[in-house]
Amino acid sequence: MDVKIEASWKQILSEEFEMPYFEGIVQHLKLAKQEGKTIFPPGPLIFNAFAHTPFDYVKVVLLGQDPYHNPGQAHGLSFSVPNGITPPPSLMNMYKEIESDLGIPVPKSGNLEGWAKQGVLLLNAALTVEANSPMSHSAIGWHQFTNQVIRVLSDKKEHLVFLLWGNFAKSKQTFIDSQKHLVLTAAHPSPLSAYNGFFGCKHFSLANQWLNDKGMAAIDWSVT
Repeated sequence: MDVKIEASWKQILSEEFEMPYFEGIVQHLKLAKQEGKTIFPPGPLIFNAFAHTPFDYVKVVLLGQDPYHNPGQAHGLSFSVPNGITPPPSLMNMYKEIESDLGIPVPKSGNLEGWAKQGVLLLNAALTVEANSPMSHSAIGWHQFTNQVIRVLSDKKEHLVFLLWGNFAKSKQTFIDSQKHLVLTAAHPSPLSAYNGFFGCKHFSLANQWLNDKGMAAIDWSVT
């Protein structure tokens, strides 16, 4: 199957695109479109995380669960929203932790493309969602695909940082070799759970310390 995804990822994941489950994803999305359903993010942005962070550039994996399901928010990068869209509550809590951890002032923009271009793979476990229907595409095959993305990164890369926030993200530890990579876990930054272990986790400075120790450039966690 000819999937429009960044070239290095296309090569790495080529076997996945020939799997029956991936054909099932494609057919599900085609049928939804035929039925007039609105799917987020727009088609050209479904693989946006891979476009901004080619395989060889990945240093940090920030795992989200589901794309935003309200109009104008989802653009294929976990936790991120396009320019001009108010940062959602979980992202605001991430900014507060960055300010506490690194002294970087809370920005007004919610667009995290700058992180992605530095090597932060902003990966959602499901890459699409039906408008106003959270988790609606969580069982159509995307999790099998993104689990394989995590496995491939763990197997083929060295010294990555995996940021796993919340119980769902923590469940992905099984695909990661913690002897090679730094796995940082905490509560989800959602307002419902941020005070249960996300605030004060210092994951942003810990990630940068690890990268520096391994001879890699730290991430500039500021957002412009």
